Amino acid sequence: MSRDPIAPRVLIAAMLKWYLHHTAKAFEQRDALAGYWVSNANITGVGNYRRIWPYHLLKKPFYHLPFVQLEEWTRWLFLPAYDAWLSRQAIPSACNVVMGPMGSCIPLFDLADRQERGILKVFDAPNSHPRLHAELWRRECGEFMPGYEVPFPDWVVERISREIEQADLILCPSDFVKESMVAQGVPPAKCHVRHFGVDTSIFKPREAVPESPVFVSVGSVCLRKGHQYLFRAFAKLRETFPHARLICIGGIRPDFDQEWPLWRDLIEHHPFLPQPRIAEILQGATAFVLPSVEEGFARVLSEAMAAGLPLIATHESGATTVVRNQVEGIIIPSRDIRALQDAMLLLAKDQALNRSMGEAALKAGALRNTWQDYGDNLLEGISQAMAAKS
Repeated sequence: MSRDPIAPRVLIAAMLKWYLHHTAKAFEQRDALAGYWVSNANITGVGNYRRIWPYHLLKKPFYHLPFVQLEEWTRWLFLPAYDAWLSRQAIPSACNVVMGPMGSCIPLFDLADRQERGILKVFDAPNSHPRLHAELWRRECGEFMPGYEVPFPDWVVERISREIEQADLILCPSDFVKESMVAQGVPPAKCHVRHFGVDTSIFKPREAVPESPVFVSVGSVCLRKGHQYLFRAFAKLRETFPHARLICIGGIRPDFDQEWPLWRDLIEHHPFLPQPRIAEILQGATAFVLPSVEEGFARVLSEAMAAGLPLIATHESGATTVVRNQVEGIIIPSRDIRALQDAMLLLAKDQALNRSMGEAALKAGALRNTWQDYGDNLLEGISQAMAAKS
């Protein structure tokens, strides 16, 4: 990217890395990374990296303890340490853009506002608007985990809402996320939609549709991702295909504690697998299934498409950003067990349809969709926002 007056030089700061190491590396490849400050990652291959030690040292025990809910709550409770560290930093002189994910932006944006050079403020949204995020999560808990306190308190919802209001640009990984922002009064022009990339060196297309149905779902087993509906639909599918398999990869979240004992003997569960092993499993699958009730854009959607799998997913999973119903997969209404069962049944029975959808998914998912493609697209959107602001 040429160096001109509005070429982005981005400082990324985050309490947790999520997918931002991919973004940082992509920006650095274009000489557009002014800094990468994060707490929970030892980063190699990224320059201008600094670890946010106070927050990291407070959080570190909770990454390893077997009490997942404590990790979720302390994510927010330790924010004062993150805020205090960040507020004492100096923004690099070359920086003209600051960027952070939900919960990480208040001190970062305040730093930017104190500068005299008109720094663009970018909010990276890994989920839907926090008010909708909280509403949908609490609704599911009320039905499937009564009495459970969602680790997403009201003060966090309001903090993130303020970050969104303060931002000049919101990066939305899906159409669903943009819609949730606009519904809360965010101007559509403030939103830039681009789904996440994929490492195409790991995820390769399958060679054939398996004879016996194998469905795969990757991601934390939790109420937000709709596993309570997936497991009920799969139990009904087994009445037609008694040897069908459902492989779930991801840890069990605390909000699923009441549901999991009902289904654990039906599911092949792996709490964690390295990405090369996940890629192998996807290559042997009938379809990928993700019936989320709330999501930003599940990164594994791109991975499954790169493996040439048809997708069965909801609009809320983010899939409709890249998947056309009945072309690359089947889009189902959220919380609809019968629709989910019927979609799984169709792709298990009709191998020709399965194959054609998988081939279409591969074309849509692997075409200009590396993490570098993702980063380049963000830089284009940021450049346009800078030009509009100047």
